Amino acid sequence: MNETLLLVGAYLLGSVPTGLLLAKSMGVDIREAGSGNIGATNVYRTIGRKLGILTLLGDCLKGLVPVLVARWLGLPDLWIAAAGLCAFLGHVYTIFLGFKGGKGVATALGVFLGTSPLSVLFGIVIFGSVLYKWRYVSLASITAAALIPVLVWATGGSVKLVLMAVVIACIVIFKHRENIARLTAGTENKFKA
Repeated sequence: MNETLLLVGAYLLGSVPTGLLLAKSMGVDIREAGSGNIGATNVYRTIGRKLGILTLLGDCLKGLVPVLVARWLGLPDLWIAAAGLCAFLGHVYTIFLGFKGGKGVATALGVFLGTSPLSVLFGIVIFGSVLYKWRYVSLASITAAALIPVLVWATGGSVKLVLMAVVIACIVIFKHRENIARLTAGTENKFKA
């Protein structure tokens, strides 16, 4: 029973559209601004640094909190991974927006902070290096997502956590398919700090 409530709660928490709510507080429907995405990058670019950072933190917490609750309940890795995955799926396929959500990078960051913090450290270095070199947030996100399952495994993550990382990585990359097309065409927007 606790496990079922945890998974439902994780999905619902993940479904809270942080970027949309913060943008609406400024009178902006973020779905009609910039790229139309509800995530931190679009909020940062279209509204400003402060709300972009708040969106990043909020989305990250949506992934971290369910994992910490699962750990606090003393649940095994299967349920910890399931809680993290449900929170991530809530963000990407939010029930509150007709199952259309963000790309999941910040929420995945929260999930991995709670399940494999050492892999996050390496992932942030990879993300930062790619972003610094090429100035594409999407490319940095895709690269970090592709490598996170390897990093979770290399830092001692269980098979269940590695499988969760594989699923999350595949969805993050899939959600970036339009970015991949723009990167290939040379029309992707570069990040300006």
